[in-house]
Amino acid sequence: MLREVTERPAEGSTAANANTELAEFLRTRRARIKPTDVGLAAGARRRTPGLRREEVARLADVGASWYTWLEQGRPIHASAPLLERIASALRLTPTERAHLFELAQGRPPTRHQGAPATVSPALQHVLDAHPFPAFALTFRWDIVAWNRSAARLYGDFSRRPAKERNSLWSAFLNPQMRALIPGWEVHARGMVARFRVEAGRAADRRDFDELVADLSRASPEFRAFWNDHDVFELVEGLKVIAHPEFGTIEFDHVGLTYAEPDGRALRVTLYAPRPGASTTRARALFRVRA
Repeated sequence: MLREVTERPAEGSTAANANTELAEFLRTRRARIKPTDVGLAAGARRRTPGLRREEVARLADVGASWYTWLEQGRPIHASAPLLERIASALRLTPTERAHLFELAQGRPPTRHQGAPATVSPALQHVLDAHPFPAFALTFRWDIVAWNRSAARLYGDFSRRPAKERNSLWSAFLNPQMRALIPGWEVHARGMVARFRVEAGRAADRRDFDELVADLSRASPEFRAFWNDHDVFELVEGLKVIAHPEFGTIEFDHVGLTYAEPDGRALRVTLYAPRPGASTTRARALFRVRA
């Protein structure tokens, strides 16, 4: 066991934030599992929601004190086999398992390094040539480029302060944006869960933590969703827009990773209306010829 878990010195605020995030993530995942889900008796005197720490430790075949250290946010380095056992004991989804490894071992991809504030002329040309909404975003979801259709749907981003050109910020604090999304709460919860995955992968998450802190102060809804510690990954999906003039439009959308010529990375998101009424309405909204 000593070869699998060792204590390591703190490495600054980013490491400390990751340790705290890991501790809270483990506690929330443990709390959602019923003892009967893993073959344990519920017990009449049980006070802890979900499993106890020692029960998780026993299921994962790790010492209870070591597991307690992880949940206390102490600077612990855990081996891959140990993390696999914890993931199995807590019944984590594939996305949650990846999130656990990224928090515990600090193995982020390099794609968050040096996100550009502008895009190359070639990328802007491609965005402009797309007839339906298209964006380029940093992995913190700051919108750095868009086309005319995106501006027509969501408003002129260039007129907004830089802070408000963030997709997560707009989703919670822009009333016009919220009004376009039917079933806003489900949509917003999904956004927060996806953003947590992005933050967990960041090589330096200080900018992510700053945005989370600002949103937590400004939006009680965001603060509540963030404290649930849900994680979810999605690179394509369905976006439903309830447009006040043109009605409901369903868009398929995909997110593609794009490397600028200097190596810095962005995510390019493209919308395409679904066949039928959505395509007819989208062509009318964006003035696209058949």
